[in-house]
Amino acid sequence: MQTATQMASGSKTQLWIGRILTVLAVLFLLFDGVTHVLQIPPVMDAFKQLGYPASVALEIGIVELVCLVLYIIPFTSVLGAILLTGYLGGAVATNLRIDAPLFSNVLFPVYVGLFIWGGLYLRNERLCALFPLQK
Repeated sequence: MQTATQMASGSKTQLWIGRILTVLAVLFLLFDGVTHVLQIPPVMDAFKQLGYPASVALEIGIVELVCLVLYIIPFTSVLGAILLTGYLGGAVATNLRIDAPLFSNVLFPVYVGLFIWGGLYLRNERLCALFPLQK
């Protein structure tokens, strides 16, 4: 049985781990979204390799950044996480379609999704109550 001090300490640690996971995911997605909006040459080349017209980079970047803003706002964070999960699912499908390397390319969006949901789960008591971890 845990004492009140151990539970509070675990809650603080859990909160900070959640914040760190969230910041890492947000920084990556912010960088990714901004590079799409700015349409830098490596992004345009990647779009061609993936079979997408370069003209959709701006729209995809805007969609990503809007979803990210929804994720960052506490009131809409779950909606943002759901929308980002869909966005990242599209990235997985795109990488599968071109037969990209599994662990470095295909599964990378899954890793980002785990950071998104793991960070949110550890920061949000209501989400923890909705999906309790069992011993």
